[in-house]
Amino acid sequence: MSEAMDFVDEVNVGDTVIAEVLTIDDDGQVIVGLQSGEEGVIHPRELSSQPFEDVNEIVKVGDEIEVVVIKEVQDKEQGSYQLSKKRVDAQKVWKELEEKFNNGETIEAPVTRVVKGGLVVDCGVRGFIPASLVDVNYIEDFSAYVGQTLELVITEIEPSENRLILSHKAIQEKELENQKAETLENLEEGQVVTGKVARIVDFGAFIDLGGVDGLVHISEIAHEHVDNPSDYLTAGEEIEVKVLSVDPEKERISLSRKEVLAGPWDGIEEKITKDDVVDGKVKRLVDFGAFVEVLPGVEGLLHISQIAHRHINTPHEVLEAGQEIQVKVLEVSEAEERLSLSLKALEEPTPEDKANQNNNKPKNNQRGGGNRSRSQNRQTQETEIESSFNIGDILGDQLSGLNLDDSE
Repeated sequence: MSEAMDFVDEVNVGDTVIAEVLTIDDDGQVIVGLQSGEEGVIHPRELSSQPFEDVNEIVKVGDEIEVVVIKEVQDKEQGSYQLSKKRVDAQKVWKELEEKFNNGETIEAPVTRVVKGGLVVDCGVRGFIPASLVDVNYIEDFSAYVGQTLELVITEIEPSENRLILSHKAIQEKELENQKAETLENLEEGQVVTGKVARIVDFGAFIDLGGVDGLVHISEIAHEHVDNPSDYLTAGEEIEVKVLSVDPEKERISLSRKEVLAGPWDGIEEKITKDDVVDGKVKRLVDFGAFVEVLPGVEGLLHISQIAHRHINTPHEVLEAGQEIQVKVLEVSEAEERLSLSLKALEEPTPEDKANQNNNKPKNNQRGGGNRSRSQNRQTQETEIESSFNIGDILGDQLSGLNLDDSE
């Protein structure tokens, strides 16, 4: 027994005193001796805040323990006082928690159960995590947290009211801030990185790169035209992206998915060969023909001379944008990303077409040839801006019958 307590001869309710474990009865009650020479009893429920099966897990005969006097007992058969070890332990825990709170320290505690509005944790005393402070993301079912030990921040503490409010979300937010700073510091233009699709919007998708999101604009999702980003990406999936630009101050990151994908023209000569008949969609009409998409991102030129056997003045006489047609491949070049197509090659000319072709053959005279050449030059200038097709591709058989060697 502690010498400091040898002279204690009076015990009052509320006092914290040293007691010696004398015996443990059949009901699990602990009988202790006090320095005053009197005895007290500790009921099992006052031994520990932790669940236990055997009293000997908590105390043993001969142990000296600190207890608080709860009340004086009238029937002194089992002692003069009811005592509590659990409440003394709780006082020590509250004191430690207050010190950690004042010092800004975090604590760790296991989740014991889910209750309405949040989680209960065991910190030596009961702690509560409100649902809004559990996670940075919305959580519908908290049952997975039971049994987990979480790092926590103390947001409110009031021992006199047994009030201890905690936050796990604050830990996550701090980790994300650190991760964001590290990610922004290490990202460089031109890097290929892996990220997770955080959310999809009308104008693209935000990719989580580790604490910070980067934007893949809708124009950078695929080589072909994209109307709806959700047709190409799914929230939660991991994808590779190329960093186009980084602005650490504004925390703005531009990304590209299509830059890490094979180009639409890569291996085109293995997919399409000369004389193939393929399905396509008319993407746009120009004076000298139509551009037809035959594969995603791959457009070929259907020259006006290859649209019909009869003479037509504009492609609009036969085709319209969005129309689906079959065409024959006249030429394909991966290196030049060029595809020449024909619609008339899939049709037999009618007798009327043949007659019109004979009537429309150009005369071999200087003035007509000169005027036609100037018109063709204008078309050529427009074409060089819009496509990679050469003069022969664009003018097609319009040059047949011309004698450009005539001189005055």
